[in-house]
Amino acid sequence: MAGPLTRLRALAAPLAPGRRLRRPLLGEGSVAGQVFVLQVLVVLLLVVAAVAALVLQVRRDGTQSARDRSLAVAETLANSPGTVSALRTSDPSARLQGPAEAARKRTGVDFVVVMNKDGIRYTHPIRNRIGKKFVGTIGPALRGHVHSETVEGTIGRIVQVVVPVTDRKGKVIALVSAGIKVEKVSGVVDRQLPILLGAAAAALALATGGTALVSRRLRRQTHGLGTLEMTRMYEHHDAVLHAVHEGVLIVSGEGRLLLANDEASRLLDLPPDAQGRQITELGLEAPMSRLLFPGRVATDEVLPARDRLLAVNNRSTDRNGGPPGWVATLRDTTELRLLSSRVEVARKRLALLYDASGGIGTTLDVTRTAEELAQVAVPRFADFVTVDLAEPVLRGDEPGGGNPAMRRTAVHGIREDQPLYPLGELIDFAAPSPQARGFESGQAVIEPRLSESPGWLAQDAERTARILEYGIHSLIAAPLRARGVLLGVVNFWRSEKPEPFEDDDLSLAAELAARAAVSIDNARRYTREHGMAVALQRSLLPRALPEQNAVQVASRYLPAQEGVGGDWFDVIPLPGARVALAVGDVVGHGLHAAATMGRLRTAVHNFSSLDLPPDELLGHLDELAGRIDKDAIEAGDETAITGATCLYAVYDPVSRICTIARAGHPTPALAHPGGTVEFPDVPSGLPLGIGGLPFETAELKLPEGSRLVLFTDGLVERRDHDIDAGLELLLSAVAHADQSPEETCDAVLDALLPIRQGDDIALLVARTQVLEAGQVAEWDVEPDPSAVAGVRAAVSSQLAEWGLEEQGFVTELILSELITNAIRYGVGPIKVRLLHDRALICEVSDHSSTSPHLRYAAATDEGGRGLFLVAQFAERWGTRYTKDGKVIWTEQLLPGTSQNA
Repeated sequence: MAGPLTRLRALAAPLAPGRRLRRPLLGEGSVAGQVFVLQVLVVLLLVVAAVAALVLQVRRDGTQSARDRSLAVAETLANSPGTVSALRTSDPSARLQGPAEAARKRTGVDFVVVMNKDGIRYTHPIRNRIGKKFVGTIGPALRGHVHSETVEGTIGRIVQVVVPVTDRKGKVIALVSAGIKVEKVSGVVDRQLPILLGAAAAALALATGGTALVSRRLRRQTHGLGTLEMTRMYEHHDAVLHAVHEGVLIVSGEGRLLLANDEASRLLDLPPDAQGRQITELGLEAPMSRLLFPGRVATDEVLPARDRLLAVNNRSTDRNGGPPGWVATLRDTTELRLLSSRVEVARKRLALLYDASGGIGTTLDVTRTAEELAQVAVPRFADFVTVDLAEPVLRGDEPGGGNPAMRRTAVHGIREDQPLYPLGELIDFAAPSPQARGFESGQAVIEPRLSESPGWLAQDAERTARILEYGIHSLIAAPLRARGVLLGVVNFWRSEKPEPFEDDDLSLAAELAARAAVSIDNARRYTREHGMAVALQRSLLPRALPEQNAVQVASRYLPAQEGVGGDWFDVIPLPGARVALAVGDVVGHGLHAAATMGRLRTAVHNFSSLDLPPDELLGHLDELAGRIDKDAIEAGDETAITGATCLYAVYDPVSRICTIARAGHPTPALAHPGGTVEFPDVPSGLPLGIGGLPFETAELKLPEGSRLVLFTDGLVERRDHDIDAGLELLLSAVAHADQSPEETCDAVLDALLPIRQGDDIALLVARTQVLEAGQVAEWDVEPDPSAVAGVRAAVSSQLAEWGLEEQGFVTELILSELITNAIRYGVGPIKVRLLHDRALICEVSDHSSTSPHLRYAAATDEGGRGLFLVAQFAERWGTRYTKDGKVIWTEQLLPGTSQNA
């Protein structure tokens, strides 16, 4: 109000008693400003002209000086007697490079180049450019003329001169070029420019100071008013006062009305002779009369005046040395009040819709989305909100048509003791109810007075009576429809707000329902896909870990909350009482990641059945991933499995050696029996599908009771902290020597499981065990058929010591065939080993890489039936290759052991 009041005081000043305005000198204010601007422009113009002239002069002089110096150097070298003779030698560069460089250093030029007529350099300051073509124009010099040019080179602006080298007959036989940067000879401007600028700055400062003093004095003499302002004030005084759509009153200190414009007379219904009369004589209402006299400060204070509401501002006129009194402005706000109330309602609705856009659908969870819809509408739109969804929607399925039963999914209100249907209730809405009518029409239905709604009262007489008694009196039921499918209904209830819902509220309820329905349908579709992915993934993961005696194992698999991924783990028994431990991770989420995980896991099982070393197994797995990607790309499928990682380890409980290889996967944690924990050094290969480099293995000799912790990166990687922090937490969680594998899994998840899990987590903990010395028997066999009998006798004795006499005949038969084959076809030395584990394991090893094959002998064949008998009597048999040869092994069930054990 300070600006308008100041202007009003200026307008009213000529009417105040005893107030006289001195007419200022014509043009004083504007002339001072014009003088000031003119002086500044003149000084700036002079400075710019001087600097431009100086720069142009220095540039011209510098260029000419550089040309003269380059020409002198080039002609001196070209006319030197030794130059022509050097050019006729077999190696001109060797003869001319030294003199050219000496001339360049003495004269201060940047380069001196001698070249042949084709522009091929013989000399150059940078030796690796000798023999390369000269960059510049050589045509005029070949015709016997001196040529100079200015170019922008890599070292700045350069002036270079090319002169011909002639023989005694005047024939051009070579060219000499010299060049120098312009800046070396143009330093004058650096010395003269500061002096010029300093003088210009001093002149500008003097001009500015003098003009400012003159302008300040003129302004003080005219009380801050310029000539144009004073002229306009006198010319438009009456027009401004009587044309503004705002009433203006000026009251003297004695309470006399000095001025009232036309708008003020209309708003207050003043008589024609109001000016000059006392305020108390004008018949104004008491609040308005007291405000104007004796007067008080007011800002947008609303006061009644006849049938109007006026917004009044009142200020004193003597705050800045003026005469005592008050100046008041009046605005009619009667219609504005009504309009502003409607605008406020619209603003609140828009704010509610804006908050709903950001607050509904923050997750892909159906129930959570329904709760967000209920929370965003209370209490700004309704006192209570309930959301009912069809049963199939909660499962992720698409609901059928008609009037399905609804499950109460969300309830939110200003109080907790409301008598509405409770959370989880299955509701079957009656045909005449507002909800059912909304299902049929697809439109929101309003019931402004529930006590007068027979359809709603017919739903549940006992419950509706309690609802009315509670005070709930108005309802809007809006169906939740998305993509033409009925998902449910949202009910908005009012109790504390006395006004019922109106038709204007219907559109807001429908908009809220429409936005929420899209989010609920997206969540439903995600729930369905998520359920399918989880079902697929769980069908592909191991249902139960196999029984074996090499390690004690415990595992955990936790799918991501936002969608399942491709993490997996496996425990695979291997021949020789060994066990394979595998863990892998496919980048991405959803059905494709789960299906890809199943393919890789199946491939690991198939390759492990070949008893391959870990590095070879990962190599085959990498080739498989590459072929899958190639087939997918050729088929136009953009999804590929590049980025999958895998770790594969084989543990032998006899030697206690664990062989590990990994393809881009995190290193496992190793907890020793004494309590120390480390990440062993295991070479890291590239992820699967990339190819190009072989995989490497690491061999670890593990004490009995060691715990090997295998995991995927979802366990230790977080967006809010570095991966090293997660690895440190993992080490701390497993640093307890007395933990079992199950306890280790629980401790790791307690320390590392996030509140909201964004990635799959696969965790496998294996505590190593060893076969006691009494469970292993070994013999060296001489490569002589007669040695078989001795081995058979030793084996029978060992079986009797183990209490396995019943297995003696079959075992002797199997070993006889295997040892005989090793003696006949293998390469010594030959060893026999028996392992008494969950099965009786017989192993015959030699240093040959030739593997026997099972075949069916003809009736006339004298041999070929040995392996057939072995396959018939043994439960399983096979061949595995070692670094030194191969091992033929068989397994026999122990007495009392079922075939499926």
